[in-house]
Amino acid sequence: MATFTYQAVDPGGRTVRNTIEAESEQLALAKLQAMNYTVLELGEARPKSGFFGLRRMQRVKMNSLVVFSRQFATMVNAGVNILKCLDILEAQTRDPALKPVIREVRKDVVGGSSLTDALAKHPRVFSKLFVSMVRAAEAGGILDQILERLATFLEKEMEITGRIKGAMVYPTVVLIFAIGVVIAMFLFVLPTFKEIFRDFGQELPMITRLLFAVSDVVRAWWFMIPTLPLATAWFLRWYYGTETGRWTLDQIKLRIPVIGELVQKMAISRFSRTFGTLVSSGVPVLRALEIVAETAGNVVIANAVNEARASVREGQKISAPLAASGLFPQMVTQMIDIGEETGRMSDMLIKVANFYDTEVDVAVKALTSLIEPALIIFLGGIVGFIVSSIMVPMFTMINALNQ
Repeated sequence: MATFTYQAVDPGGRTVRNTIEAESEQLALAKLQAMNYTVLELGEARPKSGFFGLRRMQRVKMNSLVVFSRQFATMVNAGVNILKCLDILEAQTRDPALKPVIREVRKDVVGGSSLTDALAKHPRVFSKLFVSMVRAAEAGGILDQILERLATFLEKEMEITGRIKGAMVYPTVVLIFAIGVVIAMFLFVLPTFKEIFRDFGQELPMITRLLFAVSDVVRAWWFMIPTLPLATAWFLRWYYGTETGRWTLDQIKLRIPVIGELVQKMAISRFSRTFGTLVSSGVPVLRALEIVAETAGNVVIANAVNEARASVREGQKISAPLAASGLFPQMVTQMIDIGEETGRMSDMLIKVANFYDTEVDVAVKALTSLIEPALIIFLGGIVGFIVSSIMVPMFTMINALNQ
C-alpha cells in the first residue's frame, strides 16, 4: 500500500491538500473521484529528510526557466528540430538542477513521447501552467510563440517577486538590529546596573524591578532565544500544511491592514496574468481556471476561482461568482465581463494584470514607508523605556549621595 499526496476540490468547492493510501495512483484517483473530489494534483508521497523534515534538493532557478524558454523559442522559430534544440539547451544551461531534467526530457522524446508528456514528468520544474501551454502550442503548431509568451510571463513573475523582496530588505535588517539591541540590553546592560543598585542598597521603582526580573529570565533561558523562532517557524509551517491552518492563515493575510491589501493586489495580478496567458495560448477556459486556482497562492482566492469554474461548467459567466466573492474589485469583474461579451477575454485580463502590477508597486512603497518609521519608533520606544527605567533610580541615588 503506497501513500499519495493530492490537491483537490471537495464537493463544497474548497481546495484541500491531504494524503491517501492506495495500491496504485490509478486506484488513488478512483478513490478520490468516488468521494466526488475534483483532483487537481496527485503524486506519490516522498519521504522527508533534513532538518525539521525539509527536503534537501536542488531547485531550478526561475531565471534558468526564462532563459530555457526564450532560447527554445528562438531555435524553434529558426526551424531547428526539437531533439537538436534540447541537445543545445542541455549543453548551454549553467543551472546544475536543470541540466539533468533537460537530459531526461530529451530521452523521453527520443523514446516516442510528446514534448508535453516529457515535460509533465517533472512537475517540480515545469508547472501545470507551463505544460498546459506547451500542449496547446503543440496542438496549434505555435510552439515558438507560446514559449516566448511563457518566458515573458515568468520574467514578469520574477520581476514582481524581486521588487517585493528588495523592498523588504531594509525593514528586515532594521527589525533584526532592533531585536538584537533589546536582547543585548537584557543580557549585558541591565545586569550591570542591577549590581550597581544592589551595592548601594537603592530601593527601586516597580518598573525597574520588573525589567531586572525579565533580564534574569532572559539570562537564565538564553538558549531559548534561537530556539523560539525556529520552533515558531516549524509550527507555522506544519499548521499551514493542514487544511484548517492554510484556510485560517490565508484569511488572516487578507485581513491584515496594509499587508492584506498588498496580498490581494498580488493575487489579482497573478490571477489575471496567468488566466490571460493561458486563454490567449489556446488552453480551454475550464482547464485554465483549474490551473489558475492551483497557482493562486492563497486558498481563499483559489476557492473563489473554483466557484467561477463551477459556474462556467454550468454555462454561466465567470464574472458573477468572482464579484460575489468580494475579493475581486468591481473594475476587475467588469473588465472580465466585457471580455466575455466581446470575445477579447485575454486582452482584458492582461490589461488588468498590467494595472495591478503598478498597484502592487504603489502598495509595496506604501508598506515600506510605514514599516521603516514604525520600526524606528518601536526601537526608540523600547530603548527609551529601558533607559528611563534605569536613569530615574540612578538620579535618585546620585541625589542621595550628594546630600
